[in-house]
Amino acid sequence: MIRALIFDLDNCLAPAREVGAALYEPAFEAIRQANNGSLSPENLRAALEDCWDHAFDWVAKRHHFSESMRQAGWQAFQRLEVASKMTGYEDLSILSQLPTQRFLVTSGFRRLQESKVAALDIANQFVDIQIDAIDEPNRLGKQKIFALISERYQLCPDETLVVGDSEHSEILAGERLGIRTVQTLRPGIPHSERATYHIRSLVELKRLLESSDALID
Repeated sequence: MIRALIFDLDNCLAPAREVGAALYEPAFEAIRQANNGSLSPENLRAALEDCWDHAFDWVAKRHHFSESMRQAGWQAFQRLEVASKMTGYEDLSILSQLPTQRFLVTSGFRRLQESKVAALDIANQFVDIQIDAIDEPNRLGKQKIFALISERYQLCPDETLVVGDSEHSEILAGERLGIRTVQTLRPGIPHSERATYHIRSLVELKRLLESSDALID
């Protein structure tokens, strides 16, 4: 029996781009100004695109940012926060219909991620919300946070599902802990073979919980 769901935020409950291109532009411009030929225009564009779907430290490492690029982007992203209301995906109301404990674990800069949660007004949907803050010392990472949630709330791996979009983040973390994973195939999200189940909406997640042997593809 599934007792708990551990959700990701971006591209799971709300589109990462819902915050609007204007919010990220100061950080993107800071990175462009610091580039100084380190990346070709094409590679730089690809790196900035990845910033929408992945934590900045992952992007900087994957795209071989120079230290000046990393520092410029880091400082700019730390200042960003969402000031307007967000709505999330149209099926967000299904959260309250899921008959389990719900947890939210999201990676990124603390101020930005906390402002997204506030803009969505979803804090009351979760037993616990954890920010995997990349801009704070002694960062735990999602795998350790999932393990701490399991320990704190006395959850066994087979009683829990991890729900999110990223193969390299929450899906991998859940797999390493022996927790089954549900990939949210929101528009533009590539299918991951790592995930145990695949859904396209929270309606399908609700059906999955209602059927112990359901596999939604």
